Amino acid sequence: QVQLVESGGGLLQAGDSLRLCCAGRGRTLSNYVVGWFRQAPGKDGEFVAAISWSGSNTYYTDSAKGRFTISRDNAKNMVYLRMNSLKPEDTAVYYCDAQWAGVPDSAIDYYARNRYDCWGQGTQVTVSS
Repeated sequence: QVQLVESGGGLLQAGDSLRLCCAGRGRTLSNYVVGWFRQAPGKDGEFVAAISWSGSNTYYTDSAKGRFTISRDNAKNMVYLRMNSLKPEDTAVYYCDAQWAGVPDSAIDYYARNRYDCWGQGTQVTVSS
């Protein structure tokens, strides 16, 4: 498994922007789908965004569309989540998760967290009104 390390969280105000980083350690991320999930206190984990192994395709939850952008730089073994126009409801611990992509495209589920093989420890994002 690849080890993932999230960073970039912080305390912000509504309307602020932030970039989260997910660094791969021990293995290259180039053969993995990477997804961002978040979990707010008292709530189940929620899919936020995902990106295909090549970066050609991206996926977003409805609340993130138009505000968040997931990207990756395989040369740097990094995946990013740019978050604009942050809202208090974005407050959560954000996790990046990796899903092995060495399978047919039809076998990949970008949205289901239980299909991801590796995950980091999370980074806290707090947005005040």
